[in-house]
Amino acid sequence: MENQLLTTTQAVDPVFKFLFGACTVLLLGITITMIFFVVRYRRSKNPEPTSQVAGSPLLEVVWTLLPTLLVIGMFYYGWTSYLSLRTVPKNAMQVTAEARMWSWSFVYDNGKTSPKLYVPVGRPVQVNLVSKDVVHGFYVPAFRIKRDVVPGMKNHVWFVATTPGSYDLFCSQYCGTAHSSMVSTVEALPPEQFAAWLGQKPAGVGAQGQELLQKYGCLGCHSLDGTPKVGPTFKGLYDSQVKVTRGGKPETVKADEKYLRESIVDPGAAIVEGFPPIMPKSEIPEAELKAIVEFLEGEK
Repeated sequence: MENQLLTTTQAVDPVFKFLFGACTVLLLGITITMIFFVVRYRRSKNPEPTSQVAGSPLLEVVWTLLPTLLVIGMFYYGWTSYLSLRTVPKNAMQVTAEARMWSWSFVYDNGKTSPKLYVPVGRPVQVNLVSKDVVHGFYVPAFRIKRDVVPGMKNHVWFVATTPGSYDLFCSQYCGTAHSSMVSTVEALPPEQFAAWLGQKPAGVGAQGQELLQKYGCLGCHSLDGTPKVGPTFKGLYDSQVKVTRGGKPETVKADEKYLRESIVDPGAAIVEGFPPIMPKSEIPEAELKAIVEFLEGEK
């Protein structure tokens, strides 16, 4: 079936309005009929039963046929719209959304990564959904799209941003301690601005290190401004004294390059006091690991 819809909102909104309207008509009809019968046949006016039970083939056909037609109409309307939601336009731009506890990372065809989903206005975008750990949910209310992100399962959504702006993006599945902070945005830019953003290159080690922290989801649990999150802040961490538990015994260590490397590669080796041991192990290439450590060194 070829998709004839311009946006996902045009697939969802009419179905919602149809279902809401049908339910409203039924609610009003049943309520008005009930009130009429309560008033018309109240006990004070009709103390003795006077009804005569008789069959009505016409009435039985009506109350069977009308609900059947209504349900079939709802199914057809919803199914055709669902097919439109799952049929991606041929000219859609490809983006990969990587979900991990507890952040989003978006990867573009040229290798650029971002913690926010940048898209051009007026062009369909297919978001290929990948989970790095547990089940997450890709949910953007403004575009009426919500899809589970399951480890090892291929899945996708598509949408079109018709106007520039910033749109909320949530994780719709409870995925652990910091689920509520797994929030990002869809940034819809005019085509020229998007092309300029997509072509930007990282400027120096600092920008590269921060981009890598975003890519691997580190900033979902650690802040750069001193704000406490699920994990300790990176601000002022380098060369500081850190209280940890190693092998069940408390000790104080210096946050030097060796400690930072160990904490990234094997976070369970030394647990920072006051924080839960929930950070997963990371397989980061040596060049990228070096860039991250150099960036953290500059965050004194």
